[in-house]
Amino acid sequence: MPVSRRALVVALGCLSNFCLSNFCLSGFAAAQQSDQVIAERVLGPLWKQLSCRAGMIFAGTVLTAATQTGIVQTAAPDRAVSAPAPMVQLSFRVDQAIAGVEQGQILTIHEWAGAWSMHRPMSSGQHILIFLYPLSRLGFTSPVGGSLGQVALDPTGKNVSKSGQKPPAPIGLRNESPPRPPADTHSVSVVHLERAIRSARGEE
Repeated sequence: MPVSRRALVVALGCLSNFCLSNFCLSGFAAAQQSDQVIAERVLGPLWKQLSCRAGMIFAGTVLTAATQTGIVQTAAPDRAVSAPAPMVQLSFRVDQAIAGVEQGQILTIHEWAGAWSMHRPMSSGQHILIFLYPLSRLGFTSPVGGSLGQVALDPTGKNVSKSGQKPPAPIGLRNESPPRPPADTHSVSVVHLERAIRSARGEE
């Protein structure tokens, strides 16, 4: 093959690889932007703060929910607290781990009853995407921003519920965030939200 022709083939090959690389990068950027748009639509304008302030994030199934008082074993290992006021104990099965938990884990948490009253109640069998604060010194936690940290899922636990309810009077991340706008949750997969959440937390 003449040198000039060989050079042309090499040049065309390099150009093809360059274009393919740029196409892949553009596709990735577009997908990432799409995930972020979906996250804002479902979680609200403060979705990045919501994602970063949570210590535990997962899609899971509520196993039990009950009010208790007295000495209880908290979610923190080898730590028990005396409850000066009623508290709510909840157990979840982690179906899709995103942050701070493990897939398949049975997680039991304790929440002060006053915090429980500031978000939507959770019942046994419910599928939910939940953002929980890091454990407090006493081992308590609750959804970040009250109802803002709860997203109802459909019966499969893999998609946002089409009938997801708008939070009643959300308390916000610092008691001042605007309410979440009504969201068109049609065909929104937890996978899309997980990618956006991980990106916001700097895990991608």
